[in-house]
Amino acid sequence: MSRLTAEFWVHAYLARLRLYDIPAFVTSHGDDTSGAVLVKLNTLDGRACAYHRTFDLMTGSRKWDLLVDGDEVDVDASIAKQLGFDPDLWVVEVEDRQGRHLLDEPGLGE
Repeated sequence: MSRLTAEFWVHAYLARLRLYDIPAFVTSHGDDTSGAVLVKLNTLDGRACAYHRTFDLMTGSRKWDLLVDGDEVDVDASIAKQLGFDPDLWVVEVEDRQGRHLLDEPGLGE
């Protein structure tokens, strides 16, 4: 089974967010082909969380899991640490007061 490139997935994700009028932007451009992707959800109240894709060994599927949750400065520090480990990492920041990220919608876990 072939997987989408990281760049293709990020552009498709941004397009889906635009359909819901949810602002989002790339804060770190990783490797176009195989870079991992983190999604930061900023609720614009000083709080944020970050999600990363994981592989579910029981089902063989990929899903989004919470990586870190808390004050935005702490979430940013955690993301900066991840970028230090993985310079090929993509970071997409979503800004939504309602906490919508759409990662639980069909097709976004792939």
